[in-house]
Order: sequence, then C-alpha cells, then structure tokens
Amino acid sequence: MKKIMPFLLAAVLPASALLAQTAPAPAPAPTIQPEEVEEDVVGSLDNDAKIAIPAFATNADVPTQTSAGSTSTLGFSVANVIFADLRNNGLFQPTGPSSLPRPALAQVQAPDYGGWRARGADMLVQGYVRAEAGGNVTVGCYLYDVALGQQRVKAGWTVAPGDWRRAAHKCADLVYSTLSGENPFFDSRIAYIAETGPKDRRMKRLAIMDSDGANHTFLTTGQTIALTPRYSPDYKQIMYLSYTNGQPRIYIIDPQTKAQRLLLSASNPLFAPRWSPDGRWVLYSMATGGNTDIYKIPAAGGTPVKLTDAPGIDIGGSFSPDGSRIVFESDRSGSQQVYVMNADGTNQRRISFFGGRAATPEWSPRGDQIAFTHIVGNLRIAVMDPSGGNLRYLTDSWQDEAPTWAPNGRVVQFFRTAKTSGKTSLWQVDLTGRNERRLETPVDGSDPAWGPLRP
Repeated sequence: MKKIMPFLLAAVLPASALLAQTAPAPAPAPTIQPEEVEEDVVGSLDNDAKIAIPAFATNADVPTQTSAGSTSTLGFSVANVIFADLRNNGLFQPTGPSSLPRPALAQVQAPDYGGWRARGADMLVQGYVRAEAGGNVTVGCYLYDVALGQQRVKAGWTVAPGDWRRAAHKCADLVYSTLSGENPFFDSRIAYIAETGPKDRRMKRLAIMDSDGANHTFLTTGQTIALTPRYSPDYKQIMYLSYTNGQPRIYIIDPQTKAQRLLLSASNPLFAPRWSPDGRWVLYSMATGGNTDIYKIPAAGGTPVKLTDAPGIDIGGSFSPDGSRIVFESDRSGSQQVYVMNADGTNQRRISFFGGRAATPEWSPRGDQIAFTHIVGNLRIAVMDPSGGNLRYLTDSWQDEAPTWAPNGRVVQFFRTAKTSGKTSLWQVDLTGRNERRLETPVDGSDPAWGPLRP
C-alpha cells in the first residue's frame, strides 16, 4: 500500500525557513496524544468554536506545478478538505476558503489576529503547501487561538502528490483532537458493498473509499455477490463473504493489488466474518442442521474452533477492543437479543432485555459501548453499554441497520433503505444523534465497514 511519507509530526519549519523556500522538510517530533475525556458522551461532544480555514499559502510567487496540480491550487484544495471534515462532524462552525482572504506566506506563522477577530473567528487554521525537489509535497498546518492571540499546535507532513488529501485529513484530525479532546478519525477508509441493478438481480461489488467518500475504488467485478466486508487492523487486507454458484466462501483481498485468497469454503451457509483486534483470528457463523453457531479460524488458515452450541441462531460476533470478549446476537431465548461471551466461548450470557429484537451488534473501539440494530416496527441504530444498560437511539428512520464505528468510537456509520424505492445509502451519525449526514457514493451502498486510523 502506498504510504504517506514520512509522516513528520509537530515540528513545522520556522518562518524564516518558509520565506527562504530552501530549508529542509520538517523534522520528526513526538506523536500528539489527545487527552482522554471521561465526561458524559453527549456532553463531551459539544463544541461550537467558529473556525476560519483560509486557503493555504504557496511557497513561491509563481506557484510550483506538481503531478496533482499547482501548489496554489493544492493550497485551496487542502483547506477545503479540512473545512469539509470539520463541518460534517457537527461539532464546530467552520468557514471555508471560498469565503475568506488567502493569507500571504509570511502570515502563516504571524497571523493577523485583529483581522480574524473582526471576522468573528474563535480559531484559525492556516498553513502552506511547498513542492519538494524530489517531487513530493510538504503541507504545514497551524492552529491558532484567535481570542488569545496564540498558537495552539502545529504539524507538517511530506507526501507524494497523489496523497495530498491524507495530509489534509491529518490536519483536520489534529484540529479535531486539540479542540475536542477526542481521538481523531478523518484519516481512515471505508469498505462497503456497492449495489446496482433491479431488486431481483442485484449486483453487489466490494468497494472502498476515504472517510469522506473520495478516492473511490471498486475491488470486485460483481460477477459474484460480495457481502459484509471488514478491514484488517493493519489495512493490508479486506475480508468479505462471497457466494459463487450458491456456495458461500470467505475471501481475503489485498486492496492495492486486488489479489485475493480463499480462507474458507463451505457447503452450508456462512455469515458475518469479522477480524480479531490483533488480526490473527477470524470469527464467522455457519448454519448446520437448523442451528447456526459461531466459529473462529486462524486468519492464515487452519482448523476452525466452534464457540457456541446452543439451540437456535447465534450470529454476528464482534470482538471487544482488547480481544477478551465477543458480542453476538442469538435467538436462544425466543427472540433475537444481544449476548456476550469470553473469546474462548465460555461465560455466554444475555445482556439485552428490552422489547423488540436486536441484531448486528458491534463493539466500540473505545470499549465503552455496543452499537446494534434495534427492531421494533422499524429498524433503528441504537447503542448501549457492555452490561446492556443505558439504551439510546441514534436514528429514527424506517430501516437503518448494520452499524460500524469510526476509529475514535464517536461516530457510527450505517446503511439506510428507502421505504418507497428500496434504494440503499450510507449514513453517519454522531453519538448525540443530532448530527446525521449522508455519505455520497457513486451507486447505492450497504454493509459499511469503517477501518481503523490509517498507519
């Protein structure tokens, strides 16, 4: 996989070096560790900071051309991606580059605080784009507190021209973490099932894209059905379920080369393969003789281990972040409910006792909540704590299902089926339930899977 290189954090060039345009790239610095917030989840997400994000400055009077466009054009595009990231999460009130004057290079580290105060800005994000001799691009990112007239944080990244969006997402992540106290999530990717064709002959292809829908790629041709994808923890592989001539198979595909290998083939129906947090195991469910049970198998291949053996349907396993427990759905009590068990299958116990049915549970990356589909008339996305308490609804549409967590555990993605047309689309909602948005895809989308923060 093409990497951002070399990911230089938090030591951007001094102003004199920027103006000289000949200084070396930023030096490495310690990775920023956002402060952990232990407040109530809804209250901790409230932040109405007004953030100005003008176009980033360029490193020459005549902008330098790169394979991704001129540095001047990239400076505007970088700021626009940062603006979209911070606007779409619902926490801030950003103003983007199309409505703001572009600072000169000399102002990158010497902001006109008075001018920005006059525009009503609380915070200012600005930076620069510089073309390097070797063909790469360096993006510098600065966050300023306009009211206090001081710098909050800075960072720089040197990237291949085609990876400039990653630098923009990294800058947005830096701003988000600094102002919210939460872990970042913008520099991540999403796998999903792209759907086309009539209802009775639906083509379902595996597709991937950035967290904002950019850099979209189809990984499979649609000659066979693809279902329920999941990124490996290191982003090097994607696992998905496929049916070839009616035979279920679990494949693992390299998203860069599209080369794939068969992990498991069975004559009985298979469901919902999931990685363990360390990437060493794969959970899946298989139906045999009227029962459906959960198994795990080494990700490299090997002998499956059966984890459940209760009468009924056990399906949809998801590991806790530390790998010690598994959450799953079961109808052993008479209706679909949520259960947890140890990673070896011991200590199976029911945790949901509310009305209706529960399906597709998935553990938050933070370990503090479980998201699931609650079925009571319509289908809604809900969350609860791992003991089964504090049930809260995040959506209230006709058919919302299959939640998947952002890397920071503060946003949930799911797919929605329209009541009249039956078309499916991808949506995101934060844990307040107030900030909901559709993620645009080239075709209908279902079965989303949000990967971890990119390495």
